[in-house]
Amino acid sequence: MLLYGSTDSGHSYKVRSFLLLSNTPHQYKWIDLKLPRSKRGTNFFGASKFGEVPVLINQDQAFCQSNAILIYLAKLTGQFSGVANKQSQAIAEWLYWETNRIGFSIPNLRYALSTEDQPQEVLLYLRSRAICDLRELNNALSAQDFLLSCGPTIADISCSAYLFWLNEIAVNLDDYSYIHSWLGKIAALPNWVHPDDCLLPLIDS
Repeated sequence: MLLYGSTDSGHSYKVRSFLLLSNTPHQYKWIDLKLPRSKRGTNFFGASKFGEVPVLINQDQAFCQSNAILIYLAKLTGQFSGVANKQSQAIAEWLYWETNRIGFSIPNLRYALSTEDQPQEVLLYLRSRAICDLRELNNALSAQDFLLSCGPTIADISCSAYLFWLNEIAVNLDDYSYIHSWLGKIAALPNWVHPDDCLLPLIDS
């Protein structure tokens, strides 16, 4: 199993984190996203339908889009699947929510803050969306340790991915105590690794 990913990509981190947490043997190959898509390597370019990371290769089949890959891996391994997929509907709802909400607001705000000359109204819009999403997520976590009562699933892996970089968008986790506690529980899972440490340009196995 081979994963193409890149530094600072929360989408790559979702898949890399699942593979590490589930102790699934794999190789990780770093892709330089600063290069034009056509120059990111022949093998990667041939496998990546959209020219983006992450891309997972298993048995000569390529899988794209982070949440779709998580669904595939959960079914393949039976891990983080919500009690043998009995919670598949609830998981799917969280994955779609992540794509439209926190998976949009947090990474785009993070990127906007790292670039120059962003219009103030753009920053205000992205921050307002991010705060709204964090409040909603914090409220959802007020009743239980993880997003589903059955324990950690790919919903948690997906929704938490970019939140380990909240300090980079000047968000104080003390304002979101349930998220703070939840991230701590995820980080305490066996084999968990911070994104800054597992998305480096190295080849692992």
